[in-house]
This record gives sequence, C-alpha cells and structure tokens, in this order.
Amino acid sequence: RWLGIQSFKHDGSIHRYWDRGLVLEDNDDFIVVASKRTKVIENNGRRWFTKEPAVTIFSKKEWWNVICMIKKDGICYYCNIASPCVVDKENIRYIDYDLDAKLFPNKDIKVLDEKEYANHLKLFGYTEDLDTVLKYQTDQILKSMKAEVFPFVDEKIFAYYESFKKQIKKD
Repeated sequence: RWLGIQSFKHDGSIHRYWDRGLVLEDNDDFIVVASKRTKVIENNGRRWFTKEPAVTIFSKKEWWNVICMIKKDGICYYCNIASPCVVDKENIRYIDYDLDAKLFPNKDIKVLDEKEYANHLKLFGYTEDLDTVLKYQTDQILKSMKAEVFPFVDEKIFAYYESFKKQIKKD
C-alpha cells in the first residue's frame, strides 16, 4: 500500500509533505517505505521531486526517522530527530525537531541544523524534558551510525530497495 508522509513542527503547523511511499515493512517498532521521484510540498507551497530513490525507516517508539538515499557511490543516511511516527490508513505523521545527522557513503558523519534547533527551542518553547530526550536521541543515533547498526546497514537497505523495485515491476 502507498502512504503519504506528513512532517509537522512542534506547534502543529505542516512542515513538509511527501505524496507517497510504498510500504515494505510494518511492525510494532517501525514502518519502512520506499519511493522514487516523489513529489514533495514544502510549507511555503514550493513543490519539487526527490532526485534519487530512497528507503525511509520511521520509528514508532524512538525519536527518529532515517531517509536512506540510494546514490551512485553508496547510501547516504539522513536522520531526522523527530517524534515517533503515527500511522493511519492514508499517512505517516511525525513532528520534526530540527536536529539532523547525516552519514555519508564514506562513513563521515555530520550533525546538521543546530542553529535551527536552538531557535525553535525558544520559539516553540520546548520543555527541558523534551530538550533532554532530543539531545539524548541525537547521541544515540550518532553511536548507531558509528557502529553501523540498524537502520545504518547498507545490505539491509539495499535489500529493501530490491524489494521495492520488484513491487514496482509487478504493478
């Protein structure tokens, strides 16, 4: 089944919307979707299409989701520090909490958007408890990236992508 993906900010405003992702796995811990040339609509109305195919893992229990972009030189992992997702019949929904971490194919790691996080911490009034959870989750994600444990396992992501390609061929 295909689902839309809705990203919100802490105040409930829409941040970004992806028009569809094909569900490859859905269990108690996470949902995995894949897409190729998906339309994205920004909160300001700007529309664009993703450039490369991607497998995205949305945690249902942890404070993250990971977009695994399939590139010519390998997989680039883009991790959003975000609320656990909620899934209904039409959409996957989550709150984006600004902090991001990126794991490049050469295994370099970069933390992104720390200034945006600091601004939104004040603007949206993140509580001290929420700030603690988000910073802890960022540390955990960085450790997982370095250790190359799920979801940062190339072989697993390539297997999901092959499954996606077979499903698309059938349809």
